[in-house]
This record gives sequence, C-alpha cells and structure tokens, in this order.
Amino acid sequence: MRLAAPAKASPAKTEQIILFRVSGQLFAISSASVQEVRSADSLSGAATDINAPGLRKVRHVLRRGDRSLFIVNGAMHFGLHAAAGALLLVLRKTSTALLIDGIEKMATMTRLQALPLSFCHEERRWYRGLTALDQTVVPVTHPEGFLSPEELALLDTALLQADKTASEDLEETNSAQ
Repeated sequence: MRLAAPAKASPAKTEQIILFRVSGQLFAISSASVQEVRSADSLSGAATDINAPGLRKVRHVLRRGDRSLFIVNGAMHFGLHAAAGALLLVLRKTSTALLIDGIEKMATMTRLQALPLSFCHEERRWYRGLTALDQTVVPVTHPEGFLSPEELALLDTALLQADKTASEDLEETNSAQ
C-alpha cells in the first residue's frame, strides 16, 4: 500500500514594493510599476504648465518625444496638506508621474489584503489593497488609479488647447518680425 505524498505548501507569492511618503503618510506601490525615480529639481525647465479646470492635482506636464507625462501632486491627490514634493515616480504603462516627498525603503510584500468596505468612494480606484509591514498597515496604490480616464481626457484637451495657443503665439511673433 502506498501512502499519499504529503501536500507541499506552495511558497507565498511575494512582490517587491516601494514604500514612499506623501505629507508624512506612508504608501506603497509595486516596484514593477515604477519606470524611474527622478528628482523634482531635475524638471526645472523640462516641465511645462498645464491648466485643466476642475483638476487641481495636475499643474505640470513633462514631454518625452511624442509621449506626455502628467505630474500628479500626491498630496493633492490623497487630500493631504500641501507638500512641495522632492521626487517623481514615473509610472510604467501610464501617462502619470507622481510627485512625492521621498522614498522610505524597498520591501517585500507577501500578502495583499482586500480593501475594507469603509473604502467606498474614489479611494477604491486608488488602492489595490492593504498590506502589513513591521506592524504597520500600509495602503498599496494602484498605478492606474492616480488619473481616471475622464481626468486623462480632460488633461489631453487642456494640452491640445495649450499647444494651439503656443502655436498661435509663435505665429504672431514670427509675423511681427
């Protein structure tokens, strides 16, 4: 008679995350969703202003070839007190760069807990879930949750309008010379 082999416990699925701070609050994001980290100071002159009515959390856009990155102020996005922001997280597969205060550390997440039902409004789009690290509960952000499709459409329209205005200003300057 053969005995059944003992069931092997499957290893816990882990994910590398970046812990970052916005206005003193701790958040996490998958490191796989971050393309690069840049100093906010390196953007002086590279980012241009954008004004989308009703969307205060985005004030600048960074152009990279034919791609535009909308810079979301993390403090305004999360409804926290205003902070200057020192770093930008350029997110993969989105048109978003997130302005944050700083990076706390890299960590390994072994468990992602579903959001409690008390998260019932727009924050359900912002977060993938919650994780516990060193006895601290940390919300794990969703990279696509910083700008909704409606907000992206509004920003694209504002960007087209800004480009049109800049083109008209350039034509007026050239014709005046």
